[in-house]
Order: sequence, then C-alpha cells, then structure tokens
Amino acid sequence: MSEQTHRERIATDHPATERVNQPGREEAVVRADAHPVEHERPEEWGWHGETGRAGRIASWIAILFMAAYWVGNHEGRVEDFWLGAIIALMILLKVYDYFRRKNAWRSQ
Repeated sequence: MSEQTHRERIATDHPATERVNQPGREEAVVRADAHPVEHERPEEWGWHGETGRAGRIASWIAILFMAAYWVGNHEGRVEDFWLGAIIALMILLKVYDYFRRKNAWRSQ
C-alpha cells in the first residue's frame, strides 16, 4: 500500500474509533469506549509452553516414518540424499533441544 493511500485511509477512519499511540508499539485503532491493549501475554493466545515429553516422543516417531521412506520402489538416489539430509536436520534439532533443555533453568 502506498504512503498516500495509507494517509487517505487514516483520514477516513470510522467516527466511532480513534487512533492511539502505544509506547513501544505501533499506532492502534480502538473503539471510542475501549482501552487499548498494553501487553499481550502468550497465554491469551493459547500458547504457553512446550509440547513436553509427548512431543519429543512424537518427533522421534516422525523421524522413524521419514526413515521408512528409504524403503521403496524408486530408482533414483536423489530422493535418498534429500531424505538423509532432512532426517539429519531433524536429529540435529533433537540434539540441540536436548542440550537446550539440559542447560535450562527449568527443564521440561
């Protein structure tokens, strides 16, 4: 959107709303009778933690399913290289997560 179009939209806002400057955030449009949000916590959006032990087990199952794709009727080996690279990346992420949790203040 061009700057001119943006300025035109600002000038033609709905009369029941007002623009509010929020410290450390972008300008907000709020209803005239409402108070702008000052801080949004992750819990309010439904995300407040990690998947835990079940998620770690499920990721190993996903790695095993990816490895099962090596068995098949394909003749080219390009797929095998890509599968190996993706599986290696997934395992590296698992190792990183292990050491990250091990060194965390509160491991999950």
